[in-house]
Amino acid sequence: MDTEQRAFDVMSPDCPSRSIMQRMGDKWTPLVFLALESGPRRFSQLRQDIGGVTPKVLTQTLRSLERDGLLTRTIYPEVPPRVEYELTGLGATLLGPLEIMREWSQDHAEKIIRARNDYDELNEA
Repeated sequence: MDTEQRAFDVMSPDCPSRSIMQRMGDKWTPLVFLALESGPRRFSQLRQDIGGVTPKVLTQTLRSLERDGLLTRTIYPEVPPRVEYELTGLGATLLGPLEIMREWSQDHAEKIIRARNDYDELNEA
């Protein structure tokens, strides 16, 4: 490897950091992080907070994030068993950037929707 080249470069097709960036761009991942921002949540609470996510997709998302070390899954020995999900220290480092993305999305949603509508009207022919 060239010493002037960075160890990780998402623009390189073979770089492992690319898959991490893709995970952050997943439809549900940012919403899981924002739902866990206030602390541990149970699966049903996450599903309710996020809205619109199927149990299967939420399970897959949570497993992927747990595998990446971004959240933990704790099973409490109760009847029925209670399971909670919580961000790890590493996962919590993403809250700042995600909050900026959330604010930007909310602040510019009207302009984006208007641009989409204008584009669709021009391209309906």
